[in-house]
Amino acid sequence: MTGKKLDFDAIVIGAGISGLYELHLLRDRYGLNVKVFEAGTGVGGTWYWNRYPGCRFDSESWSYGYSFNQEILAEWNWTEHFAPQPETERYLNFVADKLDLRKNIQFSARVKSAHYDDNDESWTVTLENGESYRSRYFVTCVGPLSAPTYPKFDGIESFEGESCHTGLWPKHKVSFEGKRVAVIGTGATGVQTIQEVAKTAKHLTVFQRRPNWCTPLHNGPISSEEMEEIRGRYPEIFRLCKETASCFVHNPDPRKTLETPEAERNAFLQNRYETPGFGIWMGNFKDMLTDRDANKVISDFVAERIRERVKDPATAEKLIPTDHGFGTRRVPQETFYYEVYNQPNVELISMLETPIERITPKGLETSDRSFEFDIIIYATGFDAITGSFDRIDIQGADGIKLKDKWKGGPTTYLGMMVKDFPNMFMVIGPHTALGNIPRSIEHIAEWVAGAIHHMHQNGITFADPTQSGVDEWTDYVAEVGEGLLSNEIDSWMTGINLNVEGKQTRILARYSGSAVEYRRRCDKIAEDGYTDVTFTSRGGVMANANPNH
Repeated sequence: MTGKKLDFDAIVIGAGISGLYELHLLRDRYGLNVKVFEAGTGVGGTWYWNRYPGCRFDSESWSYGYSFNQEILAEWNWTEHFAPQPETERYLNFVADKLDLRKNIQFSARVKSAHYDDNDESWTVTLENGESYRSRYFVTCVGPLSAPTYPKFDGIESFEGESCHTGLWPKHKVSFEGKRVAVIGTGATGVQTIQEVAKTAKHLTVFQRRPNWCTPLHNGPISSEEMEEIRGRYPEIFRLCKETASCFVHNPDPRKTLETPEAERNAFLQNRYETPGFGIWMGNFKDMLTDRDANKVISDFVAERIRERVKDPATAEKLIPTDHGFGTRRVPQETFYYEVYNQPNVELISMLETPIERITPKGLETSDRSFEFDIIIYATGFDAITGSFDRIDIQGADGIKLKDKWKGGPTTYLGMMVKDFPNMFMVIGPHTALGNIPRSIEHIAEWVAGAIHHMHQNGITFADPTQSGVDEWTDYVAEVGEGLLSNEIDSWMTGINLNVEGKQTRILARYSGSAVEYRRRCDKIAEDGYTDVTFTSRGGVMANANPNH
């Protein structure tokens, strides 16, 4: 060992929901010297960068916020059942101020590289401005959807009007009044953007590569009286979130689709369609996402609702997916999205029929037409789950690159550690439970903080998962994903991104089992002394290890 002085005990990348909580745990609960590096100028992560019109989450607001601090729960008031981006960003700023977190965060600090030093058992993190800092522990809180991707169209830089990606939306107000606007993409962000742009644009042209199944959000305001009632139910709400498979407030119906009488089934589906949030996705018949015939029933039901809402039959058919069943990709939640296509100022273009060939200085060209626009909006998604890691030069033991390690798909231990990347921990990395993300974040951040505390308290300077532990976890992730129709579909949840080189083959990108079982397994491992992790202290003395490996 060189004995060089460390700058911090732990370095955390990202000041979003994960990074803020990890900082609070490591600093305030365990007394470590922590530094957070954040690329933006403020806290919020997803809710800092995604400012596009209509942006809001689709978890119920009162199930989305942090649960760990009673003062925050008592003081914060949600104004809508599904809060818009500005409110969520204000909430995270409120939390940062309440817990005095900013003093440990360096803003406008994008991380360029993170390299492990084998001799010193530490990490060197280098920023894009050239500054470097060293720490024993390295924690990534970079988010699963934080690496925006543009389509591979020629001429993107030539466009003379205003253009932006939904995930990199400018802070200044963008006006669509009297403008000819193009929105490219109809995923979750595209749907939310389209709904808002259509209200004021002179003309909106939507370019759709392939449609998604969208269902009504049914949002509404929260009165002060209702907020007080919700506040009284917080223990019950968070308990319910811990009991459901995806941490939402919705539980699957125990009945099987085709065993339910048709009239009863249709009434139930209509009720789910009219239920706020993800009730129709997460609270539907239990076999909807595993049985093809059952999935066809719900897909046909939603298709009929689309046909009822869109006046032009040809346009309605363009908006109905034919390449995947309902719920097998993420279900965008909408507010009068389909009615937008009844407006005379909105046109839908199928890129499957007439693909975009190039962006021009004045607009774009498809295979059969030229368009002129004042604004082009790219709602073209993210290099999901692994993409935010790929954009940082992360090198572990013996200089092995994380990007190379994961070339054929990620391998992890519990989705929180990677073999040959000692002392590195991930909050919401590959192979972790997602769902209602803040609920998953709290558990994972606490597990990571607990493991780091265990190391710090016992003088442990090296922690690396065993290969057998990684293999066992990877096999388990594959096992719980068997039979899920969603794992047979191209989507960001299976690692597909047509705009990123090398990401055209499906991989096991996420843990798709029950969050309840995920927490149970992780907690048992911690209780047993972090089995399947090799711990050593300075000088190579074994501090803690599973004797079976």
